[in-house]
Amino acid sequence: MTSVDTPHRYTLGVLYGDGIGPEIVPASVLTADAAVAAAGAQPIDWKELPLGFRAIEESGEATPKATLAALAETDGWLLGPHDSAAYPEPFRSELNPSGTIRKHFDLYANVRPAKAFEGGNAVVPGTDLVIMRENTEGFYADRNTHRGTGEFMPTPDVAIAMGIITRTACERIAREAFELASRRRGKVTIVHKANVLKLTTGLFRDVCREVALGYPAVAVDDFHIDAMTVHLVRRAHEFDVVVTENMFGDILSDLAGELAGSLGIAPSLNASQDRAMAQAAHGSAPDIAGRDLANPVAMILSTSMLLEWLGARHEDEPLVRAARIVEEGVAATLARGTSTRDMGGSAGCREFAEAVAASIEQL
Repeated sequence: MTSVDTPHRYTLGVLYGDGIGPEIVPASVLTADAAVAAAGAQPIDWKELPLGFRAIEESGEATPKATLAALAETDGWLLGPHDSAAYPEPFRSELNPSGTIRKHFDLYANVRPAKAFEGGNAVVPGTDLVIMRENTEGFYADRNTHRGTGEFMPTPDVAIAMGIITRTACERIAREAFELASRRRGKVTIVHKANVLKLTTGLFRDVCREVALGYPAVAVDDFHIDAMTVHLVRRAHEFDVVVTENMFGDILSDLAGELAGSLGIAPSLNASQDRAMAQAAHGSAPDIAGRDLANPVAMILSTSMLLEWLGARHEDEPLVRAARIVEEGVAATLARGTSTRDMGGSAGCREFAEAVAASIEQL
């Protein structure tokens, strides 16, 4: 750990990505710098690195090996969305940039909060939950095997996907969930489908229950995935930390983001014990790219999560305070009625980011 008497100066990677990435990532840098200054934390050194279309044009790789090597020398990084579906072959068929980075650094915990803000048009007001999603296995073909895709076709008319669940992966994501709940409102909900997928998601449920025994102060319940979608729609505000496997977590977090107001405000942090990557939960939105229409809130709040993660890891209270100031700045801006079009407002991406920075200065 870094001593609070000798503050750590952080170097954070900046990967703009594709689509709206070159708009929302700079917006996040702007607000992070404002919050760091307001909190009296050490200034951040930002290191821009190529990824996506830009990288393909410059180096012939969507995720250059040089970028991965440079990321290993940083304290964390901001990853903008990628539009890998539009890449030319062979890049379109390869593991996409975010998947490559997650796998390379074993970022096993995907932390996805869903929080309703005043003035944010929440479907379920009062929503304030976190979905802790296992990020390395399950039915996702790019993550569940050491080599190969995890999908195969024995004949042209039969496609098979392997859904892999391991005790090790279940234990580490469960611990992350219970540790987080211990710092929040003290409740974990386990989501599975053990009535049908008895061995795979049954193992996930059972291992989470075993881990729960080490956290007697945390309340625990569990639901099948189909029932959980109903519970979120009806009473999302009653949930605290939701822990689940990969695919279920991906689906539930998108639903929770919309219930909280918009997928455009859904942040995400991908983390291991020693690495973390800020990445908004939404995609690259190529239809509005370059038009200053994107909502930067998800990326701004993802960056705030990265600052908080780094501050906690290095016992850097000013940086933790900076993370909270970012969220307060977003909340104050939305409460004043300033928002982007997807939330019923008229502000552009840059205008909204500047409004958040102004709110931070006032705070």
